[in-house]
Amino acid sequence: MSDYPSSTDVLVVGGGMAGLAGALVLRENGAAVTLVEVAPEFGEIGAGLQMAPNASRALKRWGLLEKALEIGVQPKHLVFRDAVSGEELTRQSLGGEFEQRYGAPYVVIHRSDLHRILLEACQEAGVTLVNDVRVQRVETEGNKARAYTSAGEVFEADAILAADGLKSTLRSTISTDSPVPSAYVAYRGTVPITAETPATDLEDVIVYLGPNCHLVQYPLRKGKLLNTVAVFKSPSFERGEEQYGGVDELEDAYRDCVPAVQNALKNLSTAMRWPMYDRDPIENWVTGRMTLIGDSAHPMLQYLAQGACQALEDAAVLQDVTLEHVFTPEGVDSGAWPAAFKEFNDTRAGRTARVQRTARIWGESWHVSGVARILRNMLFKSRGDGNFEYNDWLYGKGEPGVPADARRAAVPMLESGAPD
Repeated sequence: MSDYPSSTDVLVVGGGMAGLAGALVLRENGAAVTLVEVAPEFGEIGAGLQMAPNASRALKRWGLLEKALEIGVQPKHLVFRDAVSGEELTRQSLGGEFEQRYGAPYVVIHRSDLHRILLEACQEAGVTLVNDVRVQRVETEGNKARAYTSAGEVFEADAILAADGLKSTLRSTISTDSPVPSAYVAYRGTVPITAETPATDLEDVIVYLGPNCHLVQYPLRKGKLLNTVAVFKSPSFERGEEQYGGVDELEDAYRDCVPAVQNALKNLSTAMRWPMYDRDPIENWVTGRMTLIGDSAHPMLQYLAQGACQALEDAAVLQDVTLEHVFTPEGVDSGAWPAAFKEFNDTRAGRTARVQRTARIWGESWHVSGVARILRNMLFKSRGDGNFEYNDWLYGKGEPGVPADARRAAVPMLESGAPD
């Protein structure tokens, strides 16, 4: 630890998407930033990630969009199908008018690739990066905040960003809540695209909706990999088992689906599954000179594919409010961090709470059966391609991610983005 500063302008706790983005923007604003990560090395596990325009606008703002486009894929359409009948329910073209309306493209990218882009940007900007540090608690005293680690070290900073994820330790300083299990789990997999890979839909994001299950496929890494995600209601997870020893639950969940869906299950890695949690929204993310950011503030279910997107929105808003309050043209006002964090909280909490709640509703609408499935399919089919009514609230321009021309609430079942 002696090689790293124990005192810094900003300490960021957590090296995921939110932590890296927050560290980058505050370093760009002029802060000395130290980021500490509990893992021995930086990296991200998982597979594909969807960057909707509200997130790719942030990447564009930071000069990182071209790097994402170099390794990612710009799908042509987002297509929803019924997993039992195979019929198409609705589609959204993602180029042309869509990109022009929202000011940035829709990009699918491997999670590890986006993480690497943000990590390299932090390194180039001069963020101090430290691994093997477990922060257990934060206290504010006067004009300083202090982070206490499990190894007995103390980091002192003018401000602290708690970006320690869904199971955040530092959130407990503010809230006594716990992660909420959804009863659903995900299996993921990426496989090389070969001449034998069915050519259908390799340029699109495809979503199959089934009773108590869905499946998503799209290409990654310039069309070299095919990403597959299967999400289903798990009896073992409902019993409290995060992992499960067999694939019988997976196979049983998709037994009534069309062959295209059942064949896609072969692409999954079944060595690990991801139990799906979120948390109930909370109004306050701030205590003293510490604020929550990203999943520590607003973990959400995957159905809108907005977890990472909202983390990037957080960072973009944080950059703006700290330029207004702390890093002003008149000079640096370190006493203004509480005011900056309050404005950040006020700007973001309502927005992210809506995304969290809508993700829950959206997931429920996907997994219905019987008459509810018939009605859902009718509603989806009534929407034509190019209808932006249900996307504007989520993707619209203005402040990062905040729509300028779509303030009213949309029909909840179709307050849609795209799925993970």
